[in-house]
Amino acid sequence: MTPRIAIQEAPFDLAAETARLTAGRQDVGGLASFVGLCRADDGLAAMVLEHYPGMTERAIARIAAEAADRWPLLGLTVIHRVGRVEPGAPIVLVLTASAHRTAALESCAFLIDWLKTGAPFWKREEFEGGAERWVEAKAADDAAAARWKPA
Repeated sequence: MTPRIAIQEAPFDLAAETARLTAGRQDVGGLASFVGLCRADDGLAAMVLEHYPGMTERAIARIAAEAADRWPLLGLTVIHRVGRVEPGAPIVLVLTASAHRTAALESCAFLIDWLKTGAPFWKREEFEGGAERWVEAKAADDAAAARWKPA
């Protein structure tokens, strides 16, 4: 299984990505997906996401490999957007496929929890009226990721 990892400015198509992941497959019994959208909290006009090309893909590939080691995955897709994203637009897609639902669901949750805390993205919020601020790490996101660490 070779994960599909993409960092891109363009929006993604959930249906097309699902079809790509499952095309010609009859062994997939469970497919889990997560799509993260940009919210318009507190008058947000846009979110600007930055990353270091190469570094980001390698970091995501490492966690995808960990997911594949933990669960019997048949397919995995992670797409994360960069650039300016307006409220209501998709930011991130995680798709996992397995013979059974539990592996697909758990691995999808693992990947999205890790992406929130460990993927090297920098996010700047732009607000109506011109104000801007960098998004800081949240303790709740760290706690969600910590639940996946081995005991």
